[in-house]
Amino acid sequence: MGALRALGVLGLLGMLGTVFLIAAGAATRPTLYVPARSGGWPGWLAGPFEGLGVGITPDRFQTLTLVMVASYVAVLLAARALSGRMLWATIIAAHLVLLLGPPLISQDVFGYLGFARLGVLHGLDPYTHFAAQAPGDPVYPFLGWPFQHSPYGPLFTLGSYALVPLGLAGGLWAFKAIAVAASLGAVALIARAAGDEELSKNPSARVPGAAVGESRGFWTTLSGHSPRWAIAFVGLNPVLLVLAVGGAHNDLLQLLALAAALALTAGAGPRFSDGAAALVAGVGVKVTAGLALPFLLLAPPRGHQPTTRPTAVSGGRAADRRPRVADRRLRVAVGAVLSLALLAVFALIGFGSHAFGFLSAVSEQQRLVATHSIPAETARLVGLRGTPSWWRHCFVAGFVVVLAYALWRTMRGADWRVAAGWSTLALLLSTAWLLPWYAIWPLPLAAVSGDRRLRAATLLFCAYALLIHLPLADPLLSPRRVTCHTRKDCIPHGGHRGNHRVLRRGGGHHDHVHLTGLQVPGDVALDLRW
Repeated sequence: MGALRALGVLGLLGMLGTVFLIAAGAATRPTLYVPARSGGWPGWLAGPFEGLGVGITPDRFQTLTLVMVASYVAVLLAARALSGRMLWATIIAAHLVLLLGPPLISQDVFGYLGFARLGVLHGLDPYTHFAAQAPGDPVYPFLGWPFQHSPYGPLFTLGSYALVPLGLAGGLWAFKAIAVAASLGAVALIARAAGDEELSKNPSARVPGAAVGESRGFWTTLSGHSPRWAIAFVGLNPVLLVLAVGGAHNDLLQLLALAAALALTAGAGPRFSDGAAALVAGVGVKVTAGLALPFLLLAPPRGHQPTTRPTAVSGGRAADRRPRVADRRLRVAVGAVLSLALLAVFALIGFGSHAFGFLSAVSEQQRLVATHSIPAETARLVGLRGTPSWWRHCFVAGFVVVLAYALWRTMRGADWRVAAGWSTLALLLSTAWLLPWYAIWPLPLAAVSGDRRLRAATLLFCAYALLIHLPLADPLLSPRRVTCHTRKDCIPHGGHRGNHRVLRRGGGHHDHVHLTGLQVPGDVALDLRW
């Protein structure tokens, strides 16, 4: 017990130390780990760590990331032996460090500001216009995608309008604070959901989790509903910290909505209608939050067992349960439809006839190919030229099969959270437009469900999301051929379908290409390892 606790404390110190060194190192001077440096290096971008002179290089970033991953594994092994206060103190401290650092690995947060300023200051609908149509705005040099329409839902888009009066610097720090608050809120809700599950399965269990008397193997550690383990699994996950919180991504608001749905539907008194409403609110941020909604609608009542071959007695009991199950599903479906209708009214008031323009923008994104998406990597491994449409469609078909099977299993009584988690992973494996911070999407489902296979698969995918940012991945994942070397050379000529380019975005000793001001009218492959 003492050795396990010591291992956990060492892991917590390693997590906090590496987070600080990455944030402070990125703040010292412009590097490829802060893509928004394309707009300059003002003090409000670098943050208060700028004067520490820590510095960071690709090799140092790789070392710190590997130490962080090792520390994370140590914490997971020892989480049940650590106090809740110790875990929460480390999680909060790591979030505050990242809040004070510059936006890491992505320029998306300036995209949020660009869309908001487009609507408020320039009177242009971000669903029908793009930031390049207001090139004089101060946010323009900091943007990574000035020729894209907003793919974000109406709740997030209209909510971001309120931050415009804060100015560019104030808006950035407001979005960073929102990301930190959303992440911490999601972790708290996941802890509550895991605690409710632990109590429902073992009423004598102590909250926030029973103590551990002996060491457990890592595979065994992945099972169970310990709130301590769940908050460590999510709150200290390196992808969530460095990529999502560090980049101030609105995916954390989607994570918060999913965590709220899990908290509302956990334990002995689940409130599925309220959980469905929480997921609909998530759709108002990003449409992908709706993936879990059909699983929640089909979820069986608490205590319902998966359907097996009936006997004379069990068949009668099952027949008695069917009307109750159908009635509950109908009530939840009606509540979900009403919530969606309310969201639609809100969107219509805010954007009129273009209220659902974000769906078209999401469709636009699917024409892009991230170099390290699974379809792109597998296409390269089998010797295909680029990532042909038919190859991407094969992966989409695979996702549809997994989704249909998971929904069928949920109807038969399987845990809706497990089924939704596997479907989310299938979506991430099948999409050609894979951004590394998307790996946080299945974390709440894996944390609360208690399914160790889902947890293991989620951790493996998170490891892949980190690997693509490290120099050691160059021989394994990075294309050896660089098609373009300057911004002008990277613009596909003619925009014909199948006109496939590889755009390098830094990493190792490769030439750097900044995508600010780059229009992508055709299928383009993007190397998003910064």
